[in-house]
Amino acid sequence: MTTHPVATRRSTRGPRAARAGFTVLEVLLAMMILLIGTTAILSMLTFGASLARTAQLRAASAAEIEAVCADLEESFFPLLPDGTVGEPTPIENRPVPGSPEVLYSARATPNPDRSEEYRVDVELSWKSAGVQRTHRFTTILLREIPFGERMRRLFVAPNASTGGVRR
Repeated sequence: MTTHPVATRRSTRGPRAARAGFTVLEVLLAMMILLIGTTAILSMLTFGASLARTAQLRAASAAEIEAVCADLEESFFPLLPDGTVGEPTPIENRPVPGSPEVLYSARATPNPDRSEEYRVDVELSWKSAGVQRTHRFTTILLREIPFGERMRRLFVAPNASTGGVRR
């Protein structure tokens, strides 16, 4: 007895054709895994962006505080006509150099143990999203001739009697 070749092929293809492809359950499971992975990656991206923004704001704040300290060192203690340094003068709502939208105020308290040392309380204020914000910090300053003036006296006018020429 001879078998027909088409009939043989059908009998071997039949059970395989029923098993080929994915079930609905497998497709749903794969989609759920893909969804969880995508959600995790997007949440990490937004978290990273918020950390970058926080770092940027902290760096800007540190730069503004440094600008305030440099401004205080140069102008907080007035130079008197005799060339000495006077007592500190309170500062009210002065713009931060380089950031005119940020204002600062400063008040000095002398150290009773060291006559040339002052505790300086500084308050920064600015408007953000329509809300007035403030930040306070304290630093220690010495009553001395400002650095810029010391350099001017050293290099530009070291001796007034020589006409400003350095020998």
